[in-house]
Amino acid sequence: MNVATILKAKGNTVVSVKGDESLEAAAQLMSRRGIGCVVVSGQGGKPIGILSERDIVREVAVGGAGRLKAPVADAMTRSVHNCRLDDSIDHLMGVMTARRFRHLPVVEDGEMVGIVSIGDVVKLKIAEAEMETEAMRAYITTG
Repeated sequence: MNVATILKAKGNTVVSVKGDESLEAAAQLMSRRGIGCVVVSGQGGKPIGILSERDIVREVAVGGAGRLKAPVADAMTRSVHNCRLDDSIDHLMGVMTARRFRHLPVVEDGEMVGIVSIGDVVKLKIAEAEMETEAMRAYITTG
């Protein structure tokens, strides 16, 4: 199974904000959409960073609630790692675990085609394990 399998099931919608929007506006958008991060886009809609719940919490912890008025660009992660549609789920798990990422944009031919979260990966791994278990049961019961 690979990243394309995840996007096929969940869709390829990517929610983004502009770098000059406030952290408060980004947090409200994430809350409304039930998501843990947004892609930050610059001129022409090109991704320039990613803003996660962790980034917002870190800003508030360091600077207080007043930091919610700061622009997203001040708090976003600028060095964004991404993955490809044909990356395996095991590879994704390794990258996310080693680098402590919870979200990875999916990029193909220079274009962002989706985003995956650690929750998406775990959900797929559980489904994969359940299918293997069921196949083993069927094999055993049919002799």
